Amino acid sequence: MEEQIEKLTEILRASHKMVFFGGAGISTESGIPDFRSFNGLWNEKLQLQLRPEQLVSHTYFLRYPEAFFAFYREKLIYPAAKPNAAHFALAQLEQMGKLQAVITQNIDGLHQAAGSKNVYELHGSVLRNYCMDCGAFYPVDFVLAAAGIPRCPQCGGIVKPDVVLYEEPLDSEVITDAMDAIRTADTLLIGGTSLVVYPAAGLIDYFQGKHLVLINKSITGADYRAELVIHAPAGEVLGKAAAALS
Repeated sequence: MEEQIEKLTEILRASHKMVFFGGAGISTESGIPDFRSFNGLWNEKLQLQLRPEQLVSHTYFLRYPEAFFAFYREKLIYPAAKPNAAHFALAQLEQMGKLQAVITQNIDGLHQAAGSKNVYELHGSVLRNYCMDCGAFYPVDFVLAAAGIPRCPQCGGIVKPDVVLYEEPLDSEVITDAMDAIRTADTLLIGGTSLVVYPAAGLIDYFQGKHLVLINKSITGADYRAELVIHAPAGEVLGKAAAALS
């Protein structure tokens, strides 16, 4: 793997308009489990057979808001999680003027916590919450502290996480900005994602640059398209490569 990291370092050194596109694998090294690992445990509690996608769907949120928020608080919010080596490496590359944008499928806010400024959150963030009736915004602590369904103190409306649920469309402005960033990048780094969740995974089709790099612990359907593929934890790989640039 050391030879692969040396190759990655060479690519990073030669690049000046990089974009990073990442998924759940970036945050697993911070102690946040992959979303799809939640299925069995929660089905035992509900005594139902539901996929994780159903538990955080728009339909489930509307029909069973109390059960939705119980699952959401326990399984999707990790207030103690801290950025790992991958997050810090990407922030370092941005500070060096090499990385232009981070595009993430994650909702944990760890890229910003590490210092990244230009972050496109395709699926929103648990850190932001808003009243569905009056639009008032609330921090994540408000949702964590609420008993049952969090309600707006001002109007009594349900406070919904600013997270894109299944069956809901992605924010068109965020998608457009992410597409533009990828389209104009000289290097596209992809890390911690299996590239199976659409439409987000389809964004890589807009890349027209020189270097496509894939860092993921398992094989993806896009491995054949990449100049460099590294099957290892993204934090370990990006941390070493960014350190070699210093």
